[in-house]
Amino acid sequence: MKIAILPGDGIGPEIMAQAVKVLNVLGERFEMESADVGGAGYAAHGHPLPPATLALAKSADAVLFGAVGDYKYDTLARALRPEQAILGLRKELALFANLRPAILYPELAGASTLKPEVVSGLDILIIRELTGDIYFGKPRGVRECPDGPFKGEREGFDTMRYAETEIRRIAHVAFQAAQKRSKRVTSVDKANVLETFQFWRDIVTDVHKQYPDVELDHMYVDNAAMQLVRAPKKFDVMVTGNMFGDILSDCAAMLTGSIGMLPSASLDASNKGLYEPSHGSAPDIAGKGVANPLATILSAAMMLRFSLGKTEQAERIENAVKTVLAQGLRTADIFEAGTTRVGTEEMGNAVVKALG
Repeated sequence: MKIAILPGDGIGPEIMAQAVKVLNVLGERFEMESADVGGAGYAAHGHPLPPATLALAKSADAVLFGAVGDYKYDTLARALRPEQAILGLRKELALFANLRPAILYPELAGASTLKPEVVSGLDILIIRELTGDIYFGKPRGVRECPDGPFKGEREGFDTMRYAETEIRRIAHVAFQAAQKRSKRVTSVDKANVLETFQFWRDIVTDVHKQYPDVELDHMYVDNAAMQLVRAPKKFDVMVTGNMFGDILSDCAAMLTGSIGMLPSASLDASNKGLYEPSHGSAPDIAGKGVANPLATILSAAMMLRFSLGKTEQAERIENAVKTVLAQGLRTADIFEAGTTRVGTEEMGNAVVKALG
């Protein structure tokens, strides 16, 4: 089994080193090959997604991704900025389904910004459509405004669009995931304002007919955001479009105590996937050894489960993470009085030790 290791920028190399360390002690035979991506790809090869990196990602059975982005690249043309690497990988690998679990470990209830009684026991799965919507829709750009009260001025524009197949396939992913959980799906849209999302609602409703054992409700995105902080445990599986999913999954991240705890999986139709922590590259703390590696380690566990068929090994990693949290070990983002502050490498070593 071949794994493409793409550390990226900022804290990416630090957290990736801990995930690789964990994979290496599982007793499995993985072929792991690393490559530059993001700002590191641009610095070394003149492009955030060098051809050799893309070729490696395509040839691998799974991709483990760190993070991309650095302030020093903000003046580059958009096509050369580090973030284009992840967008390019999603498109080139046809990774249309993004799974972001938001789980609150009991030991971190006090680290959440909400009251423990509101978030204790939280276990949400947000399923985000990843290759359509306003992020990829065309036409887009900057032009002279052709009409309206600001005619003749410069304007920026993007296009929100979804094909029926795109909506159907992500709806199937959501309903099938719900069948393995509590059999409840909330589809999040803005059907009261946007034609695109009235279409989304109609298609999701039609796909639901094939899953009579699953309960479906629809919710406008503004209400969904409010309910995530008012009564988050009312949700089980949430399915939504690319932009709304981007926003809501980060909102849900803070319910768990820190975005540093959230893994994610981006899958194609055959469950080949790219796995990455939900957080960014955090260049302000890069090299300081304080970043939380647990989201990356948990992303590796998702990789074992969904793409490599190693469910038992995935559970070993997840249980090891629970063990180190129960021991009171905390990186800076989840530290609170009465716990022990540790650095990136110390946390990785603790997970390795818990794996035995």
